Amino acid sequence: MNGSPPLGRVAGVPLRVHWSAPLLIVILSVELASGVLPAWAPGHSHGIYDALAVVGALLLTVSLVAHEAAHALVARRAGVEVEDVTVFALGGVTRMGTAGKARDAGRIAAAGPLTSLLLGAVGLGAAALTGGVLHWTLPAALLAWTGWANVLLAGFNLIPAAPLDGGRVLQAVVWRLRGDREQAARIAARCGQVAGALMVAGGWLEFLTGGTAGLWLALVGLFVLLAAFSEVRRSMLFEAVRGLRASDAMRPAATGQDWQTVGRFVAETVPRAAGQPVVPVTDFDGRSSGVVTLAALRSVPPARREEVKVRDIAAPLDTCTLAGPDEQVTDVLDHAVTTAGRPILVMADRHVVGMITVEDLIALARRRPHPPAWPPSVHSH
Repeated sequence: MNGSPPLGRVAGVPLRVHWSAPLLIVILSVELASGVLPAWAPGHSHGIYDALAVVGALLLTVSLVAHEAAHALVARRAGVEVEDVTVFALGGVTRMGTAGKARDAGRIAAAGPLTSLLLGAVGLGAAALTGGVLHWTLPAALLAWTGWANVLLAGFNLIPAAPLDGGRVLQAVVWRLRGDREQAARIAARCGQVAGALMVAGGWLEFLTGGTAGLWLALVGLFVLLAAFSEVRRSMLFEAVRGLRASDAMRPAATGQDWQTVGRFVAETVPRAAGQPVVPVTDFDGRSSGVVTLAALRSVPPARREEVKVRDIAAPLDTCTLAGPDEQVTDVLDHAVTTAGRPILVMADRHVVGMITVEDLIALARRRPHPPAWPPSVHSH
């Protein structure tokens, strides 16, 4: 979802719209205008159906945002860092850190479906009032569809299979009972793999027999399946780095000066920083001031590279996850909201002394096949 443009804030968290989001609105509008509304409230013109179908699609999209905003709001109240909320063709996703307690994890997961159920009840209640009392059949049909769609959204998300909300609730329950978060995460993710595979198979069979909705189910199933595989790998990685401090996992970081020109920086510093996703930079007094990427350096036209200073294109340090040398890697990863290509920066006395990349962690995991026991302080009972 990286690169999705922002569209304001929701619950104090940036709201982003993926390029595929309009596809969701188009598909919902077509379904409403061509099937649901004419069947539930016949006798109106195509133009009326088309107009209300767009309204219904937008209402459901807003409901998806509310679902994700509930996750974000509860997470922030629990002290979990939330990066953003993104709407895309298959629904919504909230990027956040990891809850430190099973109870908090369960509440964060349950907040979305409960919000959808509440919106569903409001929609169905409004439909009953509009149709039964005011006798406005077309608005009542639209509200009823929105209400049932939210109820189905809640029901689908409560399937006990990560990354769905029900899988997160299952993970929280197992974590609470067994005291091992990563074992709980792996169980929930394995359920997600099974559920995703069944969705793909069922959706594909339905599509082959003429049901076009089957293709959508197969795509959702593929998303669930891939995300579940990713969660299994993540839990195994966490287990492998248990007990390690940031200083044990970091690599030395080549740094540069932000007051240099881009041309000089590319010639002198970039070769020393080969393999680093970012280059930390310091100001004239030697204090760490930000990070710069190769992409940002390349974006400066060659003709201007002797004019533009590195500090003009550097990003703030907090665009990366920051950690102290003695922090546990697992604790750092708990609070990290990862961004593609951005490592963990290890800092001491306000200076970058090293960095940790995903590749570094994977290499560590391969060298440590028998991780030490999980520190008691991270258990939640």
